[in-house]
Amino acid sequence: MARKKLSRPILILATLVVVGGGLALAFWPRPVMVDIGEVTRGAMRLTIDEEGRTRVAEDYVVSTPVNGRLLRVEVDPGDPVEKDKTVVARMRPANPAALDVRTREQASAAVEAAQAALLVAMANLRAAQADDELAQSDLERTARLAESGTASAAALERAEGAAEAAEARLLTAQAAIAQRKAELQSAQAQLIGFDDRGLREALDEQLGDEMPIHAPTDGVILRVINAGETTLPAGAPILEVGDIRNALEVVVELISADAVQVSAGDPVIIDNWGGPETLAGVVERIEPFGETKVSALGVEEQRVTIVVRLTSPPEERAGLGHGFRVEARIVVWQAEDAIIVPSSALFREDGGWAVLAVRDAVAALQPVEVGRDNGIRAQVLDGLAPGDRVVLYPPATLAPGSAVEQRVVE
Repeated sequence: MARKKLSRPILILATLVVVGGGLALAFWPRPVMVDIGEVTRGAMRLTIDEEGRTRVAEDYVVSTPVNGRLLRVEVDPGDPVEKDKTVVARMRPANPAALDVRTREQASAAVEAAQAALLVAMANLRAAQADDELAQSDLERTARLAESGTASAAALERAEGAAEAAEARLLTAQAAIAQRKAELQSAQAQLIGFDDRGLREALDEQLGDEMPIHAPTDGVILRVINAGETTLPAGAPILEVGDIRNALEVVVELISADAVQVSAGDPVIIDNWGGPETLAGVVERIEPFGETKVSALGVEEQRVTIVVRLTSPPEERAGLGHGFRVEARIVVWQAEDAIIVPSSALFREDGGWAVLAVRDAVAALQPVEVGRDNGIRAQVLDGLAPGDRVVLYPPATLAPGSAVEQRVVE
């Protein structure tokens, strides 16, 4: 009986110990599972990324120099051309316009008047020729009489004057013939229409031959605007020529808030253009005029055009042409030896930046001074050293002094 009385307290005490230990184990604080990153030292850069398009720096639009009929263009996009040697198009004078009844009658009357004037001029020419022959005959006869002493010197002078006047009238009559012929041709040209093929072919030499149009620069044909045979006014575009090998550039439209951070001479990385390697470029020009444009979401934005000059050799960008889409990363800041912390570890604390540093498996609040931040990595100016470990994406429930442990991703 004494042994039974002694074992009951022991059992009760053991039970209490086991239950208390279980409760203590259940409610004992456990380390918080978090993602942990490391502070490193290395190169860092800040870029502004935006889509762009390529273009030829100096493209030439070949247009018609005069009103006329453009013959079929025989060159195709991509064909190489040489300045002032390659014929890219040909033109002929325009077909004459059709005449209405009144205009045709007036033109016909003008032709008849010109023909009559030509007949009068021819009659005057024959009269002038006869007068000239008679004057020359009188001059020869007077000269013989003067030599024999029969005619006086005054008679010889009058005969010479009459011969010179007759010769002048002959020249005037000949010039009048040429003038009347030109007037007749002009009057006949007024009658040329679509239905006057015979007359138009007869005057084809006066209308002129084919006019060749040469390439204004070395390069290739970028596009053909008017390929078929048609009648165009002066200044109408025919095709576009440019040098995609040596004069290719990239145009990027940035939001004005980003454009003010860019300076001429900033390096540019051209990516996702279709080739295996990235291309290099440099900011050539920042246009001072911003334009209001609507984004794909319907939001109005002020966009500024940035012109980037490609510095990679043409061999590295084979296949890249005019109007192609590319992605440009403009480097506005870079450092070769910077202390870098993941941006996801930063949070605001008392108006500044701070991180939760991991020291001896415990999270400790650490204020830091941050420099440049590209959204992925941030430059640390003070507060951390390379090799320090920090909590990434710190949860709001994680307090300084809490035990932490690296989350294992399965």
